[in-house]
Amino acid sequence: MPNPTAAMLVIGDEILSGRTRDANMNHLAKELTSHGIALTEVRVVSDDAEAITKAVQALSAAYDHVFTSGGIGPTHDDITAENVARAFDRPISVRDDARAALQSHYDRQGLELNEARLRMARIPDGATLIDNPISAAPGFLIENVYVMAGVPSIFNAMLAGVLPTLTGGAPVLSQSLQVFRGEGDIAGPLGDLAARYPDLSIGSYPFQRDGVFGAQIVVRGQDGAQVDAAMAELNRTFPA
Repeated sequence: MPNPTAAMLVIGDEILSGRTRDANMNHLAKELTSHGIALTEVRVVSDDAEAITKAVQALSAAYDHVFTSGGIGPTHDDITAENVARAFDRPISVRDDARAALQSHYDRQGLELNEARLRMARIPDGATLIDNPISAAPGFLIENVYVMAGVPSIFNAMLAGVLPTLTGGAPVLSQSLQVFRGEGDIAGPLGDLAARYPDLSIGSYPFQRDGVFGAQIVVRGQDGAQVDAAMAELNRTFPA
């Protein structure tokens, strides 16, 4: 059986403008890979209602799991929650358990749970809360879409709580070999190797170091014996 599939939707003008460098995609990819879930697509959309709704609908229909990042804070441009709700034609409102979590958090800090902060307690009908152990404002799961914060430390904490609830497949194993030859020299033998091992992913990632061209060849797959066999052939073809 193939591993479950996943997509990520990164939401925010600050990502598209280059003002903020996204770190959540890299973390999610590593965690899903180790859990046996294949991250197959990543999209980035602006803080635009229609773009968010359409992307959620498309990704939810195409993949087993969808993870969103960003746009669930207290400001006017945090519009993810209502547009994810719209994608599934669900009403959204302040929910008592989300309000209670925020109230407790801000009481401990001696701060007011004002109208802006209360926006973070808006949850679509029928959704399940995702715990936020850092700042209390919850994410939520609706259908197969996990709506999570954009702040990396909070995103990571939410994901840590979500992962144990997901059923993954076989972990993807990976080995690599560094070859100090240009890709034009290794392309033929590498293509032959890939043809002999169709169940493996064999990638070539070029670099230039101290004026010398080379490539990092990465072999990935679920069958450890096949990965070992392909690596043995690589080492024979490109001895150090």
